Amino acid sequence: MRYIVTGAAGFIGSHLSEALLAEGHEVRAIDSFSDFYDPTLKEANTAAFPVERLDVADEPLDARGFDGIFHLAGQGGARGFGDSLSAYLRLNVLAAHRVFEAAASAGVRVVFASSSSVYGDAEAYPTPESTVTAPLSPYGVSKLAAEHIGHAYARAFGLDLVVLRYFSVFGPRQRPDMAFARVALALTLHRVFDLYGSGRQTRGWTYVSDVVAATVAAMAGGSGIYNVGGAVEVSLREVIEHFERLAGRPLQVRERPAAVGEQPRSNADTSRIRAELGWSPQVELADGIEAQWGWASELAGRGA
Repeated sequence: MRYIVTGAAGFIGSHLSEALLAEGHEVRAIDSFSDFYDPTLKEANTAAFPVERLDVADEPLDARGFDGIFHLAGQGGARGFGDSLSAYLRLNVLAAHRVFEAAASAGVRVVFASSSSVYGDAEAYPTPESTVTAPLSPYGVSKLAAEHIGHAYARAFGLDLVVLRYFSVFGPRQRPDMAFARVALALTLHRVFDLYGSGRQTRGWTYVSDVVAATVAAMAGGSGIYNVGGAVEVSLREVIEHFERLAGRPLQVRERPAAVGEQPRSNADTSRIRAELGWSPQVELADGIEAQWGWASELAGRGA
């Protein structure tokens, strides 16, 4: 098969691209290499395959001749409202619109990476796809807006679209602003870790290879919206303890106020994806943390 992967130099995108190539597919890997974090990390992510530098928010995307698009490109993070909102609108909403337009014109199936952030402070845990969406952050708002644009294209132009709402994903290559990566790098580099909130907030953590498997399965079949996550729900304090055992020393913690718009709890009800696509997470939390610790240690050895 011939696939386009946007955001191919990022955390999940690079793992997805490698998995598709390993299965013998042809991959057109695309990334804008934005400066949201150090682009050299993205270059390291893509050492095993070529990447085309393209910003789909600004430049045309030709999807003719491809069998599917995995649209993972976008602005991540949990920044507040204000000047950052324009970046979320351009990189998450406008970029998705342009990808959907290209896919609809070419008759190409799209798997769109959305987020659990669309639920906000959800009314039920674990959270099913039927939960009322009420995002609390610009990121969540932008992802939900992109979902709505995709559904509008599906109704108006027959776009073949599957939406995946990723919950908390961890593993090697995780963005340096994300919790697991910050803990691991703080320990390897003997730095202070800024803990936002009590650390008692919980997430349903899922290892990146399991998320990639769900993403590939969604391209092969299924329709509508699927939650991806729910491997194990633990607090950030418990995660820190796992890393401390691997490091053999305590983490230096500096407590900070909770981030605006942060959900106190997040975990996926994955009944739908399990029943319809036969997917379930396979990697245990401890094994995934050990793999991420090895990656962070190697990164620190290179002088990160």
